[in-house]
Amino acid sequence: MKFSLFLFSLLLTVTLPLHSLAAQSKAQNGVVTLELWCVAKNNADNPALQTALDWACGPGGADCSPIQQGGPCYDSQDLQKTASFAFNDYYLKHGSDDSCAFDNTAALTSLNPSFGNCKFPSSFTGSNGSFVGSTNTMGMGPASADLSGCSQIAGRWVQALITVHLLIAVILIL
Repeated sequence: MKFSLFLFSLLLTVTLPLHSLAAQSKAQNGVVTLELWCVAKNNADNPALQTALDWACGPGGADCSPIQQGGPCYDSQDLQKTASFAFNDYYLKHGSDDSCAFDNTAALTSLNPSFGNCKFPSSFTGSNGSFVGSTNTMGMGPASADLSGCSQIAGRWVQALITVHLLIAVILIL
């Protein structure tokens, strides 16, 4: 009984992240693609977020008209949603992972941040391990940090560590 429960837990640990990724990806002719958006990080400090937003809408050249009063993405109460729209627009225009940093207040996500009537266009589409789109880097926002996939790698390591720990637990139980 304990062993079958372990196998079930192991299966969930290994396959749940894959199922959630598959639900957000599209497959055509055997090619899997993944939509990406550049959004404000949940843990970003509001002053840093505001500075990055001001830069994106000013010198960065993002189209911020949808987040102005009367626009479909205007929300004066949610700085994170507002900044996310500007960050994503900047990212779309400049085309590289480096253009989604904004002093470490932004990151790429495969979760669509659209809400209500505010539709975020998807950024580049990953296709079989490569990205389709321009790779020009015209700037990275104020004092940018390197967000070149480190969080994705860390997530994979955490999943591997959980799997190894579960396997060790089964060996010890047997």
